[in-house]
Amino acid sequence: MNKRAMRRGLTGFWWLTVVFLYLPLAVVVLFSFNASNSAARITGFSLRWYHQLLGNEQIMSAFSNTLILAVISSLIALVIGCMIGYGMYRHRHRKLGWLIILIYLPIVLPDIVFGISEMAFFVQFHRLTGMLQPGLTTMIIAHVTFQIPFVALIIYSRFVGLDPSLFEAAKDLYASPVKRVVHFMLPTIKPALISAFFLSFTLSVDDFVISFFTSGPESATLPIYIWGAIKKGISPEINAIATLMISAVALAAVFSLMFNRRRA
Repeated sequence: MNKRAMRRGLTGFWWLTVVFLYLPLAVVVLFSFNASNSAARITGFSLRWYHQLLGNEQIMSAFSNTLILAVISSLIALVIGCMIGYGMYRHRHRKLGWLIILIYLPIVLPDIVFGISEMAFFVQFHRLTGMLQPGLTTMIIAHVTFQIPFVALIIYSRFVGLDPSLFEAAKDLYASPVKRVVHFMLPTIKPALISAFFLSFTLSVDDFVISFFTSGPESATLPIYIWGAIKKGISPEINAIATLMISAVALAAVFSLMFNRRRA
């Protein structure tokens, strides 16, 4: 009887946690279809705010910048992080404590400290060389910087889970280094690569603080646009933007989960 009561209590606590996490998101989605410009009550169902969204050049520009930033930074971080992850696995028997600290540092460092340091670096670099003026390029570099540790750790964990004899077997079959990479390593870690890409993409789309400190006047992303727009009050148009961002992140999370299950 006690076990049954405990099981029911844990189940109820789990559902309360789910409601606590996702009810605010559901409210945002619901009010994005509100027929009136009201944040207090629902007067009807309408898609007018999504139509206004598509006709707003500033929003579409911010949406384009968000996609460009997320895709390019994720691809660059995937390549660099993959090499770092393999290097960590290849030399895992050495004393690499200092390298692990350097990799974990961008993860545990507060975003505002990271963003201010990136901004100070780019400002000084531009003052000395005339290059890297704040804009989409500096934002891509900044995003790659904090995405690399996540990719490296995912790839490293995948390599650790492999049987070391597989690498020796590939050598015994006289496979060249290029063939070992193309026909053995890449297919083996493919699920981890896809998961790392979607994680990097999600982190980039959600980021505000680092993007804010490294952006230029023409490189605003959706989080930056939303931050500026809510100063005038939360409108259904903002709810519509948030709904689209929630959908994009949810799809990326679903794809990542699917590939993780496939890998398992």
